[in-house]
Amino acid sequence: MTQQPFELPHFYMPYPARLNPHVDEARAHSTRWAREMGMLEGSGIWEQSDLDAHDYGLLCAYTHPDCDGPALSLITDWYVWVFFFDDHFLETFKRTQDRPGGKAYLDRLPLFMPLDLATAVPEPRNPVEAGLADLWARTVPSMSVDWRRRFAVATEHLLNESLWELSNINEGRIANPVEYIEMRRKVGGAPWSAGLVEYATAEVPASVAGSRPLRVLMETFSDAVHLRNDLFSYQREVEDEGENSNGVLVLETFFGCTTQEAADTVNDVLTSRLHQFEHTALTEVPALALDRGLTPAEVAAVAQYTQGLQDWQSGGHEWHLRSSRYMNARARAPHPWHGPAGPGASAADVGALLASAGAERLRAYTHVPYQKVGPSLLPDFHMPFQVELSPHLQGARTRLADWTRTMGILHEGVWDEDKLAAYDLPLCSAGLDPDATPEALDLSAAWLAWGTYGDDYYPLVFGHRRDLAAARLTTGRLSECMPLDGAQALVPVNAMERGLMDLWARTTALMTPDQRRVLKDAVDVMTESWVWELANQLQNRIPDPVDYLEMRRATFGADLTMSLCRMGHGPAVPPEVYRSGPVRSLENAAVDYACLVNDVFSYQKEIEYEGEIHNAILVVQNFFGVDYPAALRVVHDLMTRRMEQFEHVAANELPVVYDDFDLSDEAREIMRGYVTDLQHWLSGILNWHREVDRYKPDYLARRTHGFLPDLRPAVPVH
Repeated sequence: MTQQPFELPHFYMPYPARLNPHVDEARAHSTRWAREMGMLEGSGIWEQSDLDAHDYGLLCAYTHPDCDGPALSLITDWYVWVFFFDDHFLETFKRTQDRPGGKAYLDRLPLFMPLDLATAVPEPRNPVEAGLADLWARTVPSMSVDWRRRFAVATEHLLNESLWELSNINEGRIANPVEYIEMRRKVGGAPWSAGLVEYATAEVPASVAGSRPLRVLMETFSDAVHLRNDLFSYQREVEDEGENSNGVLVLETFFGCTTQEAADTVNDVLTSRLHQFEHTALTEVPALALDRGLTPAEVAAVAQYTQGLQDWQSGGHEWHLRSSRYMNARARAPHPWHGPAGPGASAADVGALLASAGAERLRAYTHVPYQKVGPSLLPDFHMPFQVELSPHLQGARTRLADWTRTMGILHEGVWDEDKLAAYDLPLCSAGLDPDATPEALDLSAAWLAWGTYGDDYYPLVFGHRRDLAAARLTTGRLSECMPLDGAQALVPVNAMERGLMDLWARTTALMTPDQRRVLKDAVDVMTESWVWELANQLQNRIPDPVDYLEMRRATFGADLTMSLCRMGHGPAVPPEVYRSGPVRSLENAAVDYACLVNDVFSYQKEIEYEGEIHNAILVVQNFFGVDYPAALRVVHDLMTRRMEQFEHVAANELPVVYDDFDLSDEAREIMRGYVTDLQHWLSGILNWHREVDRYKPDYLARRTHGFLPDLRPAVPVH
């Protein structure tokens, strides 16, 4: 290879790597297995020398240091298979830019992963299919059906999202940072690796496998693994293979900076993700165990799994330093005064840990609230869609005021008539759905009012009291206000409960049980995200940038909005279409744009008047150590790129989805209407922020921002 394009940064890695003593057994076994599967001589992809140089036995021995010999050999076979798949797909489809052939190739692979082992599988046609059939049959008998389902999904994502990389290569397109991290989790394979960590350590209880803390452990693990790999593999992927799915290249393009600056920033994000992993493991996971009533054995299983992910991080780093596959000739070794040297000691750089990572971690907890920042600076927003308003707007304003009074929303010390008028939520609804009937517009405005009220209520009521337990109790009661079977819910004790019960009854009257479940889950996601915000508020902790953007979708009520929008689409559009990568990408791009619009307009309100820490501009200020105008430029650039991504997906990726799923003309028309709905949603939200008094400096200066006088809401007792 040519000269290195950048110097590798100093990595945060506080855990020493450990080597499994069965490493030689795994090496020998995986070589025999690869030859039996047809992956070596004659494959056109690898020779024996390639496999020896990559040394996947060493990788797995470092990343799974405690499992026995047979388990390590099986795990090593899985990694040989996945790396062979990556190289095989590159040579066969990426280099030739053969998307139809790549799709046909990928469509067969799930057939080799039946949840029931009694199900027959096809005859393998190539080494990838042969290897997958063999590995699946050897692995799943000892694992639960829940694990099989999760691991099969992770494997399918790993395989299928290769089409996303292939499409980007075909277009010469480089992803934006948020899009890249989302898609890298799927195509990069770390969620798949987390499944094998369960196999090697302990299976996560099904009751908590889908919870936020376990999801964040897996996602932070994934992001750190992928970003580390991007740093080591930049030269091979970008300069040799022509790849454009690399985090260094993504940030280099987004910021318009040098390769070295981009590499250093990638390492900063990597470090932040590891900090988030540690924070989640030490604060959120124990609370989850208590909340869900996990048994001692289940708690031990989660602890073993967490330790396994930690071992993978340090072991994976050690392997990258040694494998011929990567750029590691001048990887920074620890200085003598930083501690021990030798194999496994790259993790023991205590001095750098305290000097660099410690300072970054501390900065997240030292924000001084209520600083005067002045009026929010408003950039030139990129909005390609024209706003349209419902003709029923004025009537909706009157009816919403009546509804909020009836529910008691204006009598708990959080909102009053003046605030309700200043927020003008029917204006938002009128832009989101300009073709709505008066009844539908009223329902939309009431949902917006209820969600906005709850978002104001939690930090004021529970943050003022520093009462996380009461917030969790309230969140649990709100979930009980949404019975799935039509049974009588609990007796409401406050405006939030009365409002939600009324909205639930009106919204779900004609819904199927499955639709009710989707809606209930969406509301639960939003209310639980308010508890997450409150926990950060009590710790005075500015969130990690990636965690913030992803949770911002929840606090904004994105799942609720999208589920309500889809309800009228009927069975013509299969659920798999909505779960596809491009449709999720379209929705997430729209939601991120709207969330960032809100953060830009609300900066003064939140930072100066409310002492908030959940604002993208503040998150960027803290992460990069820059001032308000510089952080705003980063956020504005990201907003613009997210809107451009929305336009790109709608124009280029959705038509491919329609063809891939062979959608009918009716279904295609419904999906085109869905895109139009999202365009209305985007333009309506921007218009609302521009017009209402809620964020204007004159209004903020004259309003009370704590409790209204003599009106303190009661906290429910269960």
